[in-house]
Formats: sequence, C-alpha cells, structure tokens
Amino acid sequence: MKTIHTKLAPDAIGPYSQGVIVNNMFYSSGQIPLTAEGELLNGTVEEQTHQVFKNLNAVLTEAGASFETVVKATVFIKNMEDFPLINEVYGQYFDTHKPARSCVEVARLPKDVLVEIEVIALVK
Repeated sequence: MKTIHTKLAPDAIGPYSQGVIVNNMFYSSGQIPLTAEGELLNGTVEEQTHQVFKNLNAVLTEAGASFETVVKATVFIKNMEDFPLINEVYGQYFDTHKPARSCVEVARLPKDVLVEIEVIALVK
C-alpha cells in the first residue's frame, strides 16, 4: 500500500490520508471544497463542486491516475435539490468517460459544506 500526499490539495484534517494505492487501484478520501491551503471555499454549490474537482484532480495526478481512469465516484450532498447543479459541474469533468456513480443526500458534511466526492481509479 502506498499513501498519496500532494500540496496541491488540502491536507487531511484528521487521522487519514488524501488517498492510497493498493495494487493498481487508487482510493481517494472524500474531497470537500477546501483550497490547497486549507481554507474553506464558501461559495455556491457549483463553485464548491469545482473546488472539489480541483482537489480530486490533484490527488489523482499525484497517484498516477486521472478522471479518465476513475471507475467509481461517490457523491455526498447536503441537499438533493442541489443535484441538478452538482450534476452539471460533474458532467464537465466526466464528459465522454462516465464512471459508475452513487449519489446520496446526507444530514451533514465536514465543515458544513454542500458537497463531498470520493473516487476509485485505476493507476496508469
């Protein structure tokens, strides 16, 4: 197992890592809309979702993976009414490549953010 860490994504804020590689699979921790410096992006759900994808891109790149190698995404949202807005942004990152996905509404997310996404990807 190899632990992934990049300064281009926020540091883990607890006893976990940004992600791990096991064999040829990368498992990310859930990414929330924190900047790489650890500052919370308090914006619209679309702005928060773009920041989450910026963080995912950083950890995927560090792991030797990419959005094109993601096989499964899990999306956690605070309000299912935001799903169409989140889905619009999501589709900008997964346009031609469409991994399996789950999306669930949750009662609360870390730092009261609106969206959190984790991915599983093949390492190139």
